[in-house]
Amino acid sequence: MTSPVEFLAGLVVGVVESVAPDEISVLLGLDTPQSTAFNAGSPAAFPRLNSYVLVPNEAGATVCFVSWMGVERAIYPKRRESGDLGLVDLPFPARKMMVNPIGTLTNRRDRNTGKIVYELSRGVVAFSSVGDQVLIPTPEQVAAIVGANDADRRVKIGTSPMAADAPILVDPDKLFGRHLAVLGNTGSGKSCSVAGLIRWSLEAASAQRAKDGREGFPNARFIVLDPNGEYAKSFSDIEGGVRLFRVPPVQGTERPLNVPAWLWNGHEWGAVANAQPGVQRPLLFQGIRELKSGMAEGAPRDAVIRRYLTSYSIRITDFLMQGIASFSGSAKARFDCARFLESVAADTTTFAAEVTDEQDQFDIRVLSEAIQAVIESRRSGAYFNDFRVADLEGVRAKMVSIIERLPELAVGAPIGEDIPSYFDVDLLADHLDRIATEQGGNLAGFISTLGLRIRGMLADQQLGEVITSNPPVVFSDWLENYVGGHNGHNGPIAVIDLSLVPSEIVHVVVAVLGRLVFESLQRYRRAHPDGSTLPTVMVLEEAHTFVKKGWDDDSSSAAKLCRETFEKIAREGRKFGLGLVLSSQRPSELSPTILAQCNTFLLHRIVNDSDQDLVRRLVPDNIGGLLRELPSLPSRQAILLGWATPIPVLVEMSDLPKKHRPWSDDPDYWAVWTGKSERNVDWVNIAADWAGATRHESE
Repeated sequence: MTSPVEFLAGLVVGVVESVAPDEISVLLGLDTPQSTAFNAGSPAAFPRLNSYVLVPNEAGATVCFVSWMGVERAIYPKRRESGDLGLVDLPFPARKMMVNPIGTLTNRRDRNTGKIVYELSRGVVAFSSVGDQVLIPTPEQVAAIVGANDADRRVKIGTSPMAADAPILVDPDKLFGRHLAVLGNTGSGKSCSVAGLIRWSLEAASAQRAKDGREGFPNARFIVLDPNGEYAKSFSDIEGGVRLFRVPPVQGTERPLNVPAWLWNGHEWGAVANAQPGVQRPLLFQGIRELKSGMAEGAPRDAVIRRYLTSYSIRITDFLMQGIASFSGSAKARFDCARFLESVAADTTTFAAEVTDEQDQFDIRVLSEAIQAVIESRRSGAYFNDFRVADLEGVRAKMVSIIERLPELAVGAPIGEDIPSYFDVDLLADHLDRIATEQGGNLAGFISTLGLRIRGMLADQQLGEVITSNPPVVFSDWLENYVGGHNGHNGPIAVIDLSLVPSEIVHVVVAVLGRLVFESLQRYRRAHPDGSTLPTVMVLEEAHTFVKKGWDDDSSSAAKLCRETFEKIAREGRKFGLGLVLSSQRPSELSPTILAQCNTFLLHRIVNDSDQDLVRRLVPDNIGGLLRELPSLPSRQAILLGWATPIPVLVEMSDLPKKHRPWSDDPDYWAVWTGKSERNVDWVNIAADWAGATRHESE
């Protein structure tokens, strides 16, 4: 039977030759294994790059990983084990390796079982001395090094190929609570890792609930901002279901993506309308405040109708001021004028039944009929003849007479432009024109371009379906749909497919989503005197697209707005229970502020030199050797380092079945070329769907 001393001696593989704070040189013994070690109790690959060794000291043992191996010419080894101390010195190949200290391994005896329990801590308590022995760790010690026995690590994400395939587990509180960055080139397994982390966390939570006798699925909240539509089917089988939002038209259980413009704050409106700070921005904020006040709960309907009619009269005045060419002279001008008048006629028909005074009811019906008569008098089949100035002036005169009798909106408590209070965004451009006309001077000229931008945005059919809603969505329902309901009753995951959101608005949509989720969690904590938070994870795929580093030369830039929103979340989100997961293939293009706030990194293969340099600057210098492996990492392998793991560890991520993977596989060029995989193309249907027309049906 082997004594403890003999067993310990059998683990020795070399001695310390030189010591530096970040690097230790080790001279391997003559009988050290060449490729496979059997002396630790089970076969283990040794020596190998990124494998672990121990240097015992008075504090326990310093844990090091192998960063370099080589052979150097040296004098004949006059070592105690050789037994040839009297021979002449001759050149002799000596095997050496460089190791980097990364932690301290201690042991204690468990009071209940009496067994030795190993515990790993960050940092080096005591550095080794020249001549200290270097040992290969036992399987139990390796398991402690990679955290396989840590009770707080509840989610298995893979195995360690450098530690006898010991399981790698993480503590979700540390992984998501202090922000995670998943970085790697395209095809390195980055998206699969993100999907896996979500899935494995939920599966572990479900298993724990079942073990504790709790019914229902996890009360979790994952919000995935997916710019490429990769995650649409990845979580279709998750217990509790997934809420999938995408640009209409939608199918099946999909939900239309809706980020109503009335939910935007003033800063976001300024960015999307490109409002200049001198005149346009203050007028824009004033217009939003007034419309929100007009649509506030309890406002008299007669006063609200007066606001509508005033805006319509301003629009007619705008037609007249621009000249006949704006409503006659071309088919498009005539059609636009007719479409506007038809909309006013329909609205006034509704208004006639809503006002309280009988005379007003009668006059509004007369107005509606007069507008209809103007339209029909100019109709010619599917087209329209030229509208006359007298037509528009007559309609405007009737409107003004009604407006003068309707009550003004009482000035109540002011409503700020940042308050999520509903207003009809279609009225905003006309209302801004009215403000500019009332205040006189040259304001109309300053405000005209702002109104054009807002009208153009709202006229975009695809964009309008995202930023408007009819009927208006209830704000509390919106929060429940996108953030998650009580106890997660509507599912633990919300996937927001941004792939078809128009490029001119996508940054604002993402910024609004991020801000609303963040502020909702802030208000949740405020509503609970004990300071409890609502743990939520927001995943930002292709993060370099939305939080790209840049300069502050454009104060109204939508991209800058988006970056600033997530920089605030990165700085303050942890206090309110909001964790970020950033996934990017270009870390050098990410906001330095956000990267600096990420406490855990999962690094897949990174080839680009600038990206590698950035990653090395983000992590401690003493693991630089480990990061040199980044360019050669195979798919599914990654380096986990930071707050979620005491020491950096190479992990082979658990395999995801194909049906659970995001749609990010490499294209099958050869299979398609050779006919092994069919691709049916129907551009007619695609073009019709793209143009918003009815889907083509073949005869």
